[in-house]
Amino acid sequence: MARKKYCKTAIEDQADLKAIREKPTPSMIAGLIMIGFSYIIGLPAVVAMGIIAVWAKKPLVAVIGGPLIYAISTIIFIIGIRMAGKTYVHVFCRWMVRVVLEKILGDDVRMLSESGSSDKGC
Repeated sequence: MARKKYCKTAIEDQADLKAIREKPTPSMIAGLIMIGFSYIIGLPAVVAMGIIAVWAKKPLVAVIGGPLIYAISTIIFIIGIRMAGKTYVHVFCRWMVRVVLEKILGDDVRMLSESGSSDKGC
């Protein structure tokens, strides 16, 4: 796997987290707020629906409302992730690949960058 192009370039380029230090755009900030909001309305709202269902003696409130509000929070979370930035995900993944492969391979990581073979994808 370390010989795959994606992994090999992450090691050769010494992928790091410098891009995360840049000032976030308004879209990224909105995405992060949406991610936080999704956590607020996620599981706590489902628990609240259950409590309301027991208190009102209407089980359908929990049966229908719980999954519905959880689905809505998941959609908000996914939209927030998309807005927060695909760039950050790619930067983090490249860095993580480099760090993990360097830990696994140790000194053999130098041989990988000197080998010159390049397979496609990772």
